[in-house]
Amino acid sequence: MVRAGLTTERVVRAGAELADEAGFDQVTPSALARRFDVQVASLYSHVRNADDLRTRIALLALDELADRAATALAGRAGRDALVAFADVYRDYAREHPGRYAAAQLRLAPETAAASAGPRHAELMRAILRGYDLSGPDETHAVRLLGSVFHGFVSLETQGGFDHSSPAAPESWVRILAVLDSLLRDWPRS
Repeated sequence: MVRAGLTTERVVRAGAELADEAGFDQVTPSALARRFDVQVASLYSHVRNADDLRTRIALLALDELADRAATALAGRAGRDALVAFADVYRDYAREHPGRYAAAQLRLAPETAAASAGPRHAELMRAILRGYDLSGPDETHAVRLLGSVFHGFVSLETQGGFDHSSPAAPESWVRILAVLDSLLRDWPRS
């Protein structure tokens, strides 16, 4: 890559690309400096340190994911919205494994509040309004969906379903159907 034009955005995007290629845990200022053929110190005018770089990659991933989810949800409700939302997460994790891992990074409370994280929660809550859930039940359902989506995607991307039948995509469709049924018949507190 060319040295000229090094910006914070270019550094963060290159870090996100490296995360997808080598894994989020392999993203360091040293590794990025090698990509740009610059000294590590040159990056520190764009990111403060390794933690800042990792946080910025996480914020980028959260933004990308929220944008995709919002687009996928437009005009959908009920099961269609649930499936579209879930598919966005699964597809993103498969296309961008390092960025998806970055999106799981624990952020400082003020950083998390200013991130796209609250948009994710609002999008999921919008889906759940189609199932007539509110209050604590809505919160429980958000946690359930997040756990199922993340758990399945994590196991799938790590090869956890490679050696058994039926194939993972078939299980994914069945799991989403079961979640839809569960949400329709949610036990009220």
